[in-house]
Amino acid sequence: MTSIHVLELKTKRRNQLLDLMPEIRAFLRECRAAEGMLILFVPHTTAAVTINENADPDVKTDILSYLSRLIPENAGFRHMEGNSDAHIKSSLVSPSLTILVSDGNPVLGTWQSVFFCEFDGPRTRKLYLKYIPDPS
Repeated sequence: MTSIHVLELKTKRRNQLLDLMPEIRAFLRECRAAEGMLILFVPHTTAAVTINENADPDVKTDILSYLSRLIPENAGFRHMEGNSDAHIKSSLVSPSLTILVSDGNPVLGTWQSVFFCEFDGPRTRKLYLKYIPDPS
């Protein structure tokens, strides 16, 4: 049985996408991963994880910009903490991902990367990772 690994992430802005690939690759090396699955889970209601392009930094900017236009911070929400937009954004994006692992590497497309999505920062956040090897 494999254990859960906890990453601590520090964000610097209210809305931010952090590339997680260096941490994911290090974790898979540490696990001596071969074939299996990697599960990522965000235990926060105002953050998420996603897979998207990392070749052009404008993609990250466009994603954050469009989400902020679609769900503005000050849209008259009833939630008294003032971060309802962050709750909605995290629900739309997703608190978890499952990624196939082959030959110790995440199975992703050429331009894809995994991102931690901060919608209520800056904060110190946790991200849980669990590698599940194929039974063989």
